[in-house]
Amino acid sequence: MIHRPTPVHDANASSGAGDLGNLPEWDLSDLYTAEDAPELKRDLDWLEAACADFASDYEGRLADLDAGGLLECIKRNEAISTTAGRIMSFAGLRYYQLTTDGGRTKFLSDTQEKITNYTTPLVFFTLELNRLEDDHLSTLLAQDADLARYRPVLDRIRAMKPYQLSDELEKFLHDLGVVGDAWERLFDETIAGLSFEVDGETLGIEATLTLLTEQDRSKREAASRELARVFGENIRTFARVHNTTAKEKEVMDRWRGMPTAQTGRHLSNDVEPEVVEALRDAVVAAYPRLSHRYYELKRKWLGLDVMQVWDRNAPLPMEETKTVGWDAARSTVMEAYTAFDPRMGDLAAPFFERGWIDAGVKPGKAPGAFAHPTVTTVHPYVMLNYLGKPRDVMTLAHELGHGVHQVLAAEQGELLSSTPLTLAETASVFGEMLTFRKMLDGATNDAERKILLAGKVEDMINTVVRQIAFYDFECKLHAARRQGELTPEDINALWMSVQAQSLGPAFEFMDGYETFWAYIPHFVHSPFYVYAYAFGDGLVNALYAVYEENPDGFQDKYFDMLKAGGSKHHKALLAPFGLDASDPKFWDKGLNMISGMIDELEAMEG
Repeated sequence: MIHRPTPVHDANASSGAGDLGNLPEWDLSDLYTAEDAPELKRDLDWLEAACADFASDYEGRLADLDAGGLLECIKRNEAISTTAGRIMSFAGLRYYQLTTDGGRTKFLSDTQEKITNYTTPLVFFTLELNRLEDDHLSTLLAQDADLARYRPVLDRIRAMKPYQLSDELEKFLHDLGVVGDAWERLFDETIAGLSFEVDGETLGIEATLTLLTEQDRSKREAASRELARVFGENIRTFARVHNTTAKEKEVMDRWRGMPTAQTGRHLSNDVEPEVVEALRDAVVAAYPRLSHRYYELKRKWLGLDVMQVWDRNAPLPMEETKTVGWDAARSTVMEAYTAFDPRMGDLAAPFFERGWIDAGVKPGKAPGAFAHPTVTTVHPYVMLNYLGKPRDVMTLAHELGHGVHQVLAAEQGELLSSTPLTLAETASVFGEMLTFRKMLDGATNDAERKILLAGKVEDMINTVVRQIAFYDFECKLHAARRQGELTPEDINALWMSVQAQSLGPAFEFMDGYETFWAYIPHFVHSPFYVYAYAFGDGLVNALYAVYEENPDGFQDKYFDMLKAGGSKHHKALLAPFGLDASDPKFWDKGLNMISGMIDELEAMEG
């Protein structure tokens, strides 16, 4: 049950430039004060002893425990999980602040190896749990209400039962985990170390990607061509990373007898494969009425015969280029959160006041944005690369939503707090929606309303259409890798096969765009993660429709859902709202909201 928390990058983080005010930095001292802090040494020593004692006390004996004994065993495991998670959070967050620093990289690597070694003796725990007879476990759970609280954790562990290997092999794979992690770090360090020359200026990847949202089309084109040039020069490294990580996954899946490459992700998300396929099919079927239709509108607004890839995230011609300072971004998001419910504002405030956000763009800092929950005895940390674009305000709203969710779910304790990815995006996307609605309500004329609506539609297309296209790309990538080694050209072709389908006939694709799969971290860090974004967006759109139809009592039900963390299945969490994600029509509810916004934009043209 040990987990190693690692920050997951949000795919839609974007940025801008300007004089932004006083950007906050992390204060990691709530975890540890330094690499050589005595508390860190104390916790490492405790962890080593606790793992050895746990194995000595319980290995080979789980079947003999009564209800009270099993509860004590789980609580001891939870304490180990908490300490290991705290240590790894500190090492990981310091590394993400400066991925190019050799000392931080070594500290992360050494810490990871220590914790892997300490926790290897614990591998027996889940294996023996899965060997317990169903009737025996049900009897124990019925005897002790405190033990029964852990049923969702036990159910998720036992879902892996058909795919479990021998004790010896599971220990071997646990030890081997640090090798797979090294490929992830190679990817991170390569990305962070790339430099791009645009208009005589040397930029990192964040600042270069930011130029794709510039008003000046020649700047967007220059950035796109430079991204393609640099990705092209490094494409063999990225292809090697993808080949290796996909092959490693294929070997694991084959040995475990998993029927598809996606099975492991669906299991960890506690979601049925048919629900994900219903989502995927609904989104693909909606491409023509969503992305194709919107981009045709945008093509006309931009006055182009055909759009190039560097026009996809271009601002509208009537849009003023503006930089949003940090204080303005903070007040916009805080006002939106507080207007929904003052409790939400109270939960968000400490992030700004106590060093829980690292906002600035710095050389060597990991790109993108994330909210990392650390452990339930501390608090989450939010990372941004804030450069003052209006969409950066939405990224702040998004990550802060994650943070609020993680704070509320912490009440469940370490093992029950972690929300499956499909529901982990709920509070983040809902936070974005609240912020968007607040900004839309404040629009003073049709032009302002149009710009806001178009921006939201683009964000939703990036979150729903683009992420499902990413998911299809990954499905194709892993299927193709099972047939043999993939050349960079093979991977490029798979990437392009989903681009025209998802973006539509308004686009033409420049030479070099075929390499743009290279920089997306999810494909390496978390295979098949991306559908969670589309799941979360569809779910939130449906939730928001319920809120608009009947706001009475909605807030309390919403807070209860977030507080549940990972203690309930998506069916149970959505039932109080009258929603069911396993109903194929459910997804149309969310997609119709996007379609309705495009209707409104089209009507403005008339």
